[in-house]
Amino acid sequence: MPPTGTTTKRPTNLDLDLVPELHHVGVQTDDLDNCAAWYEEFFGCRTNWTLDTFSDLTLSRLPGITRLTEVTVAGLRFHLFERTGHDGAVPGANTRQFQHICLATGSPEELRAWRERWFRLYESGRFTFAGDEKPTDIVIDADGVQSCYVLDVNGLEFEFTYVPPGGDR
Repeated sequence: MPPTGTTTKRPTNLDLDLVPELHHVGVQTDDLDNCAAWYEEFFGCRTNWTLDTFSDLTLSRLPGITRLTEVTVAGLRFHLFERTGHDGAVPGANTRQFQHICLATGSPEELRAWRERWFRLYESGRFTFAGDEKPTDIVIDADGVQSCYVLDVNGLEFEFTYVPPGGDR
C-alpha cells in the first residue's frame, strides 16, 4: 500500500499494437435446441460443448440464462445461449444492435448456394423461425460485388458476399 498522500501509477500498455481477433459470435435464443439444429444444418457446424452452470458475472450480465452451446465450423464459432423471459420481439432495423454479420463466399455460385440452402431449410418445416422474412435477392454492385441477406431462426441477419478478384472491400 502506498504511503498516505501518494498515488499509485497504474501501468498502461498504450504503446502496444492491439489487433483483435474474432473469437466467437454470441447468439441469444429462447429455443436452444431449434437454434443449434439450424446452425448445424445451415452452416455445417458441429457442437463443441454445452454449459448449464454459470459464473456470477455471466448470471448478472445475462439474467435467465439456462444453457450455452458452442458450435463451430472452420474457424468460426457461435456461442448459442438460451435465456428465459424473452419478449418475443424480433430484432429490427431501428434497434441498437450489431445490425448484421457479413460472411465471404468464394464464388457467385457459392453465394447462390447459401441462399438456396436457406430456402431448403425454411421449406422443410423442421425449424421454427422468429419471423417469415425471406432472403433478399442477390444484388450486384457497380464494382461487381454480389451480396444477399438472410435471417437465422432468431431473426438475426447474416450477409453473404462475393468480392471478385482484385476487389478491395
